[in-house]
Amino acid sequence: MERLPPLDTPRLRLRTIERDDVPALYAVFSDPRVMRYWSSAPMQDIAEAVALHDDIVAMMRNDTLYQWGVERLGAGTLIGTVTLYRIDVAHRRAEIGFALGSAYWGLGHASEAVGAVVAHAFDARGLHRLEADADPRNHASLRVLEKLGFVREGLARQRYQLYGELQDSVMLGLLAPDWRSRAAAAPAR
Repeated sequence: MERLPPLDTPRLRLRTIERDDVPALYAVFSDPRVMRYWSSAPMQDIAEAVALHDDIVAMMRNDTLYQWGVERLGAGTLIGTVTLYRIDVAHRRAEIGFALGSAYWGLGHASEAVGAVVAHAFDARGLHRLEADADPRNHASLRVLEKLGFVREGLARQRYQLYGELQDSVMLGLLAPDWRSRAAAAPAR
């Protein structure tokens, strides 16, 4: 796939990440607050953001990863990303991850953006299961996932080693039928 379908929400647009977005990617992924609970350290150099962009393009071409850039409607500047990766068509499953610039935390943007990708994964891509992992200390990310219906399914002990420490990971899953049941039961807006 060369280009992702844009996904619009009331306040956000999720779109293909362009080469011009490299400085914004760097701003997000070089922020130690954003990367505190990520599975890798903050970027140290803009060249890492260029390499990330190139990797995103390559993996999209062979349908193993779809990473949307998130921008506020009308702003045009990338403020984060939402990613479907480890896409397994045979088993109709994928993993989901997200990062949002720290200036945009606490505004509901993560729930809105991740919810749009979840809906796309189940409705347009025909996936049956989504999985996520989060550091158990990352309460904000866990709230986003659980608000969307993800269920804690286990704990992977000492899964990552970053910042001189071993870090656990909470494993979460969401099934398409559960997502649809929640959506059907949600009050009309």
